[in-house]
Amino acid sequence: MNRNYTDDPEHDYGPTRTQQRRDALAVLELAGQLVELPPAKLAKLALPDDVRDEIANVRRISSHIARKRQLAFLAKLMRRHDSTAFDGVRAALGENRDRQRQETAAMHRLEALRERLLGEDGDTAVSDLIAQHPGVDRQHLRALIRQARVEKAAPNKPPRAYRELFQLLKSLQDDEA
Repeated sequence: MNRNYTDDPEHDYGPTRTQQRRDALAVLELAGQLVELPPAKLAKLALPDDVRDEIANVRRISSHIARKRQLAFLAKLMRRHDSTAFDGVRAALGENRDRQRQETAAMHRLEALRERLLGEDGDTAVSDLIAQHPGVDRQHLRALIRQARVEKAAPNKPPRAYRELFQLLKSLQDDEA
């Protein structure tokens, strides 16, 4: 008589092969993220010593195939540890990614505001900015906008005022937060 999974509903058959493969690929991806982290951020994470040593080994390898093989070995080493040993690391990496996305989005908003200030409809954008931040030095702001427009029109002029305008907008945003 052939047996199948429905014969004994109380029996725990464990994870399926597909789930095991997904888990192994997730650990491999985590290992890749750990290898790519800057050393200062890696030092802040609570990792087992053997995993930390193996990350250093992977970083020393420059050959693509050898590095890939060593990364797979690192993932295998990580799978030997309890999965809860890397929960803190996963949380820290996820938090970093979210924070990086938020910072990138904020920079894009500032760049868009700078472009609106320098565009054809700059006067209304300036008045909106002054309304949002009444303490801003209006004269300095308008001078930076004028200089940035001149720099943008001249091809071989360095964008000093363009950058300074961005820094001013960034400081206004930081003061608001």
